[in-house]
Amino acid sequence: MARFYFDIRHGEALAVDEEGLDLHSQRAAEIEAALSLADIARELDPRASSEDLAIEVRDTNSVVVRATFIREKARLIN
Repeated sequence: MARFYFDIRHGEALAVDEEGLDLHSQRAAEIEAALSLADIARELDPRASSEDLAIEVRDTNSVVVRATFIREKARLIN
């Protein structure tokens, strides 16, 4: 098991995770980050933008993954 920390970035603000979670793999940390990002976005004011919202997952050495929202314009295919 490894300890992963989930820092929350919203614009210039950064909330550093001091406790972290013990997880079995980096993949487990990726899933936790995605679920946490969705929970945070759900709690935002409906008028607030989520484009500057991200969770940076790090282990004891460095950032290993970053979960964020990506906005793309979809093209309709006729």
